[in-house]
Amino acid sequence: MAKVLVIADIKQGVLKGSTLELLSKARAMGAETAVVAIGNNISSLAADLAKAGSDTQYIADDAGLDLFSAGPYASCVVDAAKQSNADMIWFGFSEGGKAVAPRVAAQLGAACATEITDVTLTGGQIEIVRPAIANKVMQRVKVNTKQLVAVVRAGAFQATEGNTGKENVVKLAIPAADLKAVIKEIVSDATGEIDLADADIVVSVGRGAKDQAGVNLVKELANDLKAGFGSSRAMVDGGFMAHNKQVGQTGKIVAPTLYMAMGISGAIQHLAGMNGSKVILAVNKDPEAPIFNVADYGIVGDLFEVVPILREELKKIRK
Repeated sequence: MAKVLVIADIKQGVLKGSTLELLSKARAMGAETAVVAIGNNISSLAADLAKAGSDTQYIADDAGLDLFSAGPYASCVVDAAKQSNADMIWFGFSEGGKAVAPRVAAQLGAACATEITDVTLTGGQIEIVRPAIANKVMQRVKVNTKQLVAVVRAGAFQATEGNTGKENVVKLAIPAADLKAVIKEIVSDATGEIDLADADIVVSVGRGAKDQAGVNLVKELANDLKAGFGSSRAMVDGGFMAHNKQVGQTGKIVAPTLYMAMGISGAIQHLAGMNGSKVILAVNKDPEAPIFNVADYGIVGDLFEVVPILREELKKIRK
């Protein structure tokens, strides 16, 4: 039986949904499941990790692990991987996962793959599927090492209910601090806006908004929906949106339940960042815009006319 070690995605002491998605996929494959949780004051999450579908919980809980540092975090994962004898080590899609995964693979002598969208195990042979060339092709890759370290693309696996495991906590030794790189301070986004990676709904604005007034109009719709507010690269390059709001190949990868593209044409680089969304609604006045090729619902119209109508309809629904 294959063994899968999932690295728990914990943010400010809260277990993120991607952990359940990865554990659900592992159990659907019939694999033996374990999870590693790293941080400070997180031991209480063991029960939640078991309920999510893990049979063993490797916990590294220490004040020195409160702030993310790739070196010590990688050491914890390697320790858990060796103790569990895992065939596969899966990270959810995050900046931390992308930073730690190559370090873990190098220390284990394992293959490393990022942005995978599927994985199969046939006769002991691991195969993965991942996009390439800005999503123009999908690669099917055979893994020729005993172990695979992978970063799973956001939304690639579906979470399923009823996958409860059993609580079996193993405490990991706390690694030495990384003396080569010391985290001095973490500066949070002062705007208080919803993180795109955590948002269930994302509203993104594109070139069709024209100027700051158009951006503000679309942002009001995002506020009405309590949605994450994103952007195409054009609006970032134009100075209307911050880079941390950019969705796309050179920005953030998102996979919300609902993605609303307002005035975005749908360049391949933007689609690479959001085509994993469960439902896509596009508004664009060009009926030939590429965004309509991936949209579940499309409105051909000027966003300056459509957005006020959408906001008014939302008010009616809430009444």
